[in-house]
Amino acid sequence: MTTPDMMEALQALAAEKGMTTELLLEAVANGLESAYKRMPEAADDAYVVIDEMFNISVIAQEIDEEGNVVQEWDDTPENFGRIAAQTARQVLTQRIREVERDMKYDEYAGREGDIVTGIIQQTDSRYTLLDLGRVEALLPQSEQVPYERPEPNSRLKAYIVEVRKTAKGPQIVVSRTHPGLIRELFKLEVPEISDGIVEMKACAREPGHRTKIAVWSNDTNIDPVGACVGARGARVRQVVNELRGEKIDIVPFSEDQHDFVAKALSPAKVREVRFHEVEGVAEVVVPDHQLSLAIGREGQNARLAARLTGWRIDIKSETQILDEETAYAEGDWAEGEWVTDPETGEQTWVPADGSEAMSADDWATAAEEADQAAAAGVLLEDSSEAVTQEPDEGDAVPSEETDDGEPSEEEDNQEEMEIEEEELTN
Repeated sequence: MTTPDMMEALQALAAEKGMTTELLLEAVANGLESAYKRMPEAADDAYVVIDEMFNISVIAQEIDEEGNVVQEWDDTPENFGRIAAQTARQVLTQRIREVERDMKYDEYAGREGDIVTGIIQQTDSRYTLLDLGRVEALLPQSEQVPYERPEPNSRLKAYIVEVRKTAKGPQIVVSRTHPGLIRELFKLEVPEISDGIVEMKACAREPGHRTKIAVWSNDTNIDPVGACVGARGARVRQVVNELRGEKIDIVPFSEDQHDFVAKALSPAKVREVRFHEVEGVAEVVVPDHQLSLAIGREGQNARLAARLTGWRIDIKSETQILDEETAYAEGDWAEGEWVTDPETGEQTWVPADGSEAMSADDWATAAEEADQAAAAGVLLEDSSEAVTQEPDEGDAVPSEETDDGEPSEEEDNQEEMEIEEEELTN
């Protein structure tokens, strides 16, 4: 093969692999330089030059202590053509592999968070391999939906969670349980989401069972829930089919937290929502017949609503709330108010009857003493009942006598009754 043919072949190879000719020429030059330095009597400093006709030359250099080039000369070995051909083949093969791996990695490195479609190639207890065309994706067991076993050679959509660069090429890790999969699937089916008119504000998911999403519309003329559901549920049905029948609840997002929490518990109807800011709890009141629906099967509906809203949700029926309020109203409460000292910030309890005020520490001490006194009173009452308990039949009972040793009044009365009975009998 002549040198022009070599150059044409190199250009064809670069076009086939999607690389530039300069990149391949640089790889060949580096390989030839390494081969030259392994030869006997090779110069310490040299570089390889390849011209447009694929003519190869080795230029040796003499460099002084300061790093300046003193002189250069052509030091191309006589049999360097054969060495160049062998080295070029090895270097090109290795370099092409490296470039292909880098190109594959660059193709998917910026796609974390995207959705891909692959063909199932291999499935075992540890992972599933998806063929994406030029590369394979790894679907670990931890990222698979429980009880979902797609058939081999079937198509499957997955969410890219990580792209790793390894010595054997890029390793793409995908997921079927990530909430981002729901977002990307709706982007494919709902043009309003892909255009940014409708936004998915929050998503809570239990893979394989149920998902709740909160949507918001930037256009007042577009209903966000209706846009996601589609005509006769066509859009959401496509997402459900891709998720193998996983149920999806779509609720409207609201800036009003009371309204948002109430709608997050859909399909249950909520009467009232009370927030406890310090504890981070949202107390929800529902009708008695809606209690089980609001909680859901094994607490699933309440659990998903809590993840969707970010509040810990405590669901109570109207009867439970009424009983608690009644017990609270019937309780014995001290009348007064807590007053905060503006200088020290200390709280003081001021009774309404005008008695002496108490600090918070004194109040806690008094409450503790009252609890201890109540507990001691219960113990004393129990011990007194044990002392005054009636003796069992057969127990010995001491006779009651007066201080002077004579029989008591009860014994005298008993003797008189016995004498009267004898007289009546006679």
